[in-house]
Amino acid sequence: MDKIKPKTYDQYIKALMDISRAITSDLYLEEILKLIVMVTAQVTGFAICSLWLIDENETPKKIRLKATQSIDPEYVKDRSLNMDEGVVGFVATHKRPLIAENILKEPRFKEKEMAKKLGLVSMLSLPLQVGNEHVIGVLNCFTARRHVFSETEVNLITTVANQSALAILNTELMVKTRVIQEELETRKIVERAKEVLMQRRSMKAEQAHRWLQKRSMDSRKSMRQVAEAIILSDEIF
Repeated sequence: MDKIKPKTYDQYIKALMDISRAITSDLYLEEILKLIVMVTAQVTGFAICSLWLIDENETPKKIRLKATQSIDPEYVKDRSLNMDEGVVGFVATHKRPLIAENILKEPRFKEKEMAKKLGLVSMLSLPLQVGNEHVIGVLNCFTARRHVFSETEVNLITTVANQSALAILNTELMVKTRVIQEELETRKIVERAKEVLMQRRSMKAEQAHRWLQKRSMDSRKSMRQVAEAIILSDEIF
């Protein structure tokens, strides 16, 4: 195994700790993604680090640039690729890293003109993977000089990528859980308001529901807001 300087190794451990903290934090996904690319770039000293996520809502699926620590407008512009396109598409589809010592000679790398403008030379691209199967995206690292990525570098950045995937999935799960909880709570409130209308106005369930919908549209308020107002009124009077 390649040797690695103790200071650099410690920096990798700190990077993993920072990302691990994000797993249990209340940060939003956008903040998590920025944290991952910033920490990775700081630790490695790479010129640009970028994170791409697979958009499962597209048919066919696409992979989109979601975060980078670069501020160059040439790089941060909105970009997406098909799953069979470019280095990120290859890495995501084949679930394995791709190393290019000279990206201008890498046939899968599509944006050679951009690389020339930004002075990018070597590249390490890794799948964001949880377990052996599920790939959610790709982490790219670029250098401004020709660089031979050591086995140790690849192994450590792979660990960062896998930990990042866990942080991202955890954040998405928390968001989904909150949305589901809010939907269930809203249903309970709307059902309670329907019961109030059925008792006070002798409405049937379907009539009460339509009344709430119409009131919501007329007042430009959500069904939940209208329902909460009805329940509050019932409790007061």
